[in-house]
Amino acid sequence: MTRERLIHTTAGTELVRMLAGAGNRVFSAEQARGLSPSVGISRGYLPQALHYLARAGWIVQLRKGLYALSGAVAGTLSVHEFEIAMALVQPAAISHWSALSYHGLTEQVPRDVFVLTSARSVPRARGKKTHSGDGYPAGGTTYRFVQVKPERFFGIDDVWVNEARIKITDPERTLLDGLLAPQCCGDISEVLHAFETRGPKLDVDRIIEYALKLDGATVKRLGWILEKQGVTQALLARLLMFPIKGYRVLDSTGPRRGPCDARWMIQLNLPGRMVG
Repeated sequence: MTRERLIHTTAGTELVRMLAGAGNRVFSAEQARGLSPSVGISRGYLPQALHYLARAGWIVQLRKGLYALSGAVAGTLSVHEFEIAMALVQPAAISHWSALSYHGLTEQVPRDVFVLTSARSVPRARGKKTHSGDGYPAGGTTYRFVQVKPERFFGIDDVWVNEARIKITDPERTLLDGLLAPQCCGDISEVLHAFETRGPKLDVDRIIEYALKLDGATVKRLGWILEKQGVTQALLARLLMFPIKGYRVLDSTGPRRGPCDARWMIQLNLPGRMVG
């Protein structure tokens, strides 16, 4: 039996099981190095062993020095894509379209995983110059990182997804992210539908507090939407009084044309049937 064959059978399988037993579902090369001698894999040979294990499909390489269990070894489970997102960058929270789907605010299932982070650098596809929101492929899934300033990294809950503790933007923050970047939530129509879906469950006080921490455009977009949903004038007062210079488009990705609402300083750049 060749050494490569040994690595991804007996010794490799035992290493993977030991990692799983230690709770290292996502693990670093250093964590594997601490366990490798006990299964007959020398520390010096470990990089090659991990390469063979990944090639055989027992583990998945996420980036240099970081791996996840694939679930191919009996007795182990594959790692949820949200758990992988938490390991790719810190701090991190599942956000935008992925959070809309998790909270049941969209019927669409996004192909990519959207991740909000205040980290200054994020994983980037090898050989490509990428920007905030660009995709990073890992383990068969594309992760899209949306970078924000530390003071805008808020409105986040801790939830359990399978066996992992995950951070995710709460419904109110997710809706506001849709107003900030509708292209990361499908489009503005999907965001407006999400507001309707949330409906009576919307925490109006919370979403107003959140908006006031962001920017004037978000404040005015939110005010226009909440008024259409019948929110009382008393609650809308703080949004209405928020100072802003010039009109802002409702859809930040759309053309600057359409009727203007002087009360909210919003240009309604949507199809007529949605403007009503």
